Amino acid sequence: MSNVLTELSAALATAVSLAENSIVRVEGRRRLSATGFAWSEDGLILTASHVVRRDEGVKIGLPNGERVSASLVGRDPSTDLALLKTDASGLTPIVEGNKQELSVGNLVLALGRPGRTVQATLGIVSALGEGWRTRRGGQIDRYLQTDVVMYPGFSGGPLVDISGQLIGLNSSALGRGVSLTIPTPTLARVADALQAHGRVQRGYLGISTQRVHLPDDLKAELNQKRGLLVVSVERRSPAAKAGLTMGDTLVSFADSAVQSHDDLLALLAGDVVGTAVPAKFVRGGEVHTTEITVAARS
Repeated sequence: MSNVLTELSAALATAVSLAENSIVRVEGRRRLSATGFAWSEDGLILTASHVVRRDEGVKIGLPNGERVSASLVGRDPSTDLALLKTDASGLTPIVEGNKQELSVGNLVLALGRPGRTVQATLGIVSALGEGWRTRRGGQIDRYLQTDVVMYPGFSGGPLVDISGQLIGLNSSALGRGVSLTIPTPTLARVADALQAHGRVQRGYLGISTQRVHLPDDLKAELNQKRGLLVVSVERRSPAAKAGLTMGDTLVSFADSAVQSHDDLLALLAGDVVGTAVPAKFVRGGEVHTTEITVAARS
């Protein structure tokens, strides 16, 4: 038994040593520093958006102890990701792990560098699930929850397996009371968008809605139980220009039924920006059609 524990202990220490040269300190807010990690050899660094409170004057603490400046390439608060750029050379990106082999119960390490040295905490994968949407509308490709303790300054740091390979980025801002990790497919998708555009482009209609049940006759006619009651419409917004008003009930967008706010958000991906999208809404008990030219959310 002691040999097994000794071997496990050595394996965990090796995992930390393999990853630590990729982990940096991020000084992007007034007091507590946070963590980030090298995303590319040419100086791109991924971290959590909520720990970068300013767009200028960000400093990075490198593994060799050097402190350098970084610029903000872009941020996506909806997935709590930010991409930074520094001129530092010799950064070593963490090797991505095999996400297909990850299972509930696997041992994982959360790593951070809020100070000069790397810190680690051990836990297990406590839950895995399908893709989900954050409170701010960001799409996360996989639900990944662990029981690791998120010490102060660990946000933005990596979650690694016992081989020291990257599983995702840890964030304390996505869920209350749980440790959630943004998986590598989401990191890659958002980082590409931030590098190309400085933000993740999403569609915008300019309405606030709440889910409502449809009357029985409309349920039968539309073959759906719910719609989205429009409770406000912003002036000169795409929805206003298309004729939607407060009190209408949106039931279809882009030829797909919308029965929840998540349904609508999923249909407002960046590729629909600038296009005229068909929509159906109920007014006075009758179904009407219109086209909404989707704008980009600022």
